[in-house]
Amino acid sequence: MIDSTAAPEPLLPERLARAITLGGPIPLSQFMGAANAHYYGTRDPLGARGDFTTAPEISQMFGELIGAWLADLAARAGAQSHRYVEFGPGRGTLAADALRVLGKAGMQPPVHLIENSPTLRTAQAERVPGAEWHLDLLGVPEDAPLLVVANEFFDALPIRQLVATADGWRERLVACQDTLFLPIAGDRSFDMIIPKPLREAAAGSILETSPASVAILRGLAARLEKQGGAALIIDYGYEGPAIGDTLQAVRGHQYANPFDAPGEADLTAHVDFGTLKEAAEAEGMVVHGAVTQGAFLKALGIEARTEALSRAAPERAEQLAADRDRLIGDEAMGDLFKVMALTAPGWPVPAGFA
Repeated sequence: MIDSTAAPEPLLPERLARAITLGGPIPLSQFMGAANAHYYGTRDPLGARGDFTTAPEISQMFGELIGAWLADLAARAGAQSHRYVEFGPGRGTLAADALRVLGKAGMQPPVHLIENSPTLRTAQAERVPGAEWHLDLLGVPEDAPLLVVANEFFDALPIRQLVATADGWRERLVACQDTLFLPIAGDRSFDMIIPKPLREAAAGSILETSPASVAILRGLAARLEKQGGAALIIDYGYEGPAIGDTLQAVRGHQYANPFDAPGEADLTAHVDFGTLKEAAEAEGMVVHGAVTQGAFLKALGIEARTEALSRAAPERAEQLAADRDRLIGDEAMGDLFKVMALTAPGWPVPAGFA
């Protein structure tokens, strides 16, 4: 029998505050992981009513071009069968658009979505009937090459931050006063793991790492090396390692304090494509890029696709042009977002990276 008189479970900020009060400050990675797990598990964060918008929600052209990219690469590789895998598929919009193009190319791969959120799984089921869901790659069969897409997935994985102090490099922890969370420097030295060119950085400098990202990337690369295939990773980021604090929170399409109201905003950090490249190569992958999203989409023909859609629907021409510019413009998403591809040994060079 359920005890109706039992006290409700404390809210996430209260649980985090209690954990810190009892056990001391926690690593930023633990704070970010808990906040994002609650955030994504309790809402649909996308669109005008949500907190942010991703490229697939801006225009169908984005997913269509990725579908064409996958179809072309699989055909040139001579893959007779394959499985479509997407990490963090949002509402399923990208998958639906890409699979539609794959279908027109005569390819109908089984669909596997890596998603933890029950709310987003419901939205994905409406757009991608017949998909299978997994918490990670372990449940995806190993019987065919994988066609993998990860759009704005790695940016939401937990990061560690190391900060330069007068006493050397320390890990950035999260402390709490009542339910006010704030970053502090820990006591333990991390000087020996700092890349030599960065060790003499000025006090206050921050170096970010994401062990979770590296672990997932290496697991993915190992699967591709074993069974063949390719992965396309699209995210905002840089070629690192490099100094800089990129942790940010977005709520209601506005930037917010990352330490306010954990679990009620999207916490992200820029992706270190240099480190991901090294991790993939360590597992035997051929790595292509990173290139800017603008250059990649132009190489795939987004301008010609915009013109074709405009001819078919002249009343939408202005909006289509605006959407294209938002995806490829240097002042919009075109320069900030980067694209990197992994291919198994023996697979051809993918479009957009020649």
